[in-house]
Amino acid sequence: MAAEEGQVVSCHTLDAWNEQLQKGNDSKKLMVIDFTASWCGPCRFIAPFLAELAKKLPNVIFVKVDVDELKSVAQDWAVEAMPTFMFLKEGKIVGQSGGSKERRAAADYSKARCCCFCFCLITYDIICIICLFILRLYM
Repeated sequence: MAAEEGQVVSCHTLDAWNEQLQKGNDSKKLMVIDFTASWCGPCRFIAPFLAELAKKLPNVIFVKVDVDELKSVAQDWAVEAMPTFMFLKEGKIVGQSGGSKERRAAADYSKARCCCFCFCLITYDIICIICLFILRLYM
């Protein structure tokens, strides 16, 4: 499976996950890892916004991991809730989505200045956190 620029790559096997992780390390690009589950309503809601964000940011690698398909990966990365987003650079975690304090900060920011990547004025949620993190790296 080749990671295409501008797409969210779904990893369904441990080999696919390891391949994407290695590609991210080798490329030195920012990786956004979306830990998701098929039964997770917010995950399904966010998916189209994440796909649009991937198109707008081809220099960022977007990877999706279903925690039910790859339980060992979710455990290794200490994923406890979905959706969880982790931001990696050269194999190291440089940020991750989290609790209500982070969400409130994202909502406050998006009211003041929407980054226009993902319609965050509509969602005020995880997508804003992703945009905020990416903006911090590029601005």
